[in-house]
Amino acid sequence: MVSSYTQLLARRYKGRLDDDADEFIGFAVDGANRMQRLIQDFLIYSRVGTKGKELRDTSSDQAMQLAVRNLGGVIADSGAVVTHDPLPDVRADDIQLIQLFQNLIGNAIKYQEHGVPTVHVSAVRECKGNWMFSVKDNGIGMEPKYLDRIFGMFQRLHKRDDYSGTGIGLAICKKIVERHGGVVTVESQPGQGSTFRFGLVASTEA
Repeated sequence: MVSSYTQLLARRYKGRLDDDADEFIGFAVDGANRMQRLIQDFLIYSRVGTKGKELRDTSSDQAMQLAVRNLGGVIADSGAVVTHDPLPDVRADDIQLIQLFQNLIGNAIKYQEHGVPTVHVSAVRECKGNWMFSVKDNGIGMEPKYLDRIFGMFQRLHKRDDYSGTGIGLAICKKIVERHGGVVTVESQPGQGSTFRFGLVASTEA
């Protein structure tokens, strides 16, 4: 409601008041929109464990394709190139698996300074029968000293003006992977991109 009414104020009265009023209305609209995104991300985070579906044999290849489809606008705007190897069937909540791919690929596209964002997703079979997935990008990368903290709530390494977001996306990824019995890690260097890895249990028919 707050977001809707502040946007209405901005549309109806922009330019009809003084410059200070326009600026104040702009702050209100921005604040309300950020709070709305924050609440939405909080709901996603809180529902990972309580509203998740039963884990069952799931095509990670199809989940990947649906995630890319959901990111169609972002990919088109950025000119990003998103590729993937043939991906295996795993034991998973399909909706949460889509969310996981979507968050990691979306981050890879967002944290790009120059050039065309490229993201590649692959998976290798581990000796215990599980699959280790990799999401590799050519983005801005991170200092190794920050890698342990980026999966925490509200952990941002950049100013909001530089990169949008609530600081919850990677915390959601971590919670999804842990619900599936795995661990998510990252390797990165400044200017050399990042590679996120997470493990998932192979399907019962694999």
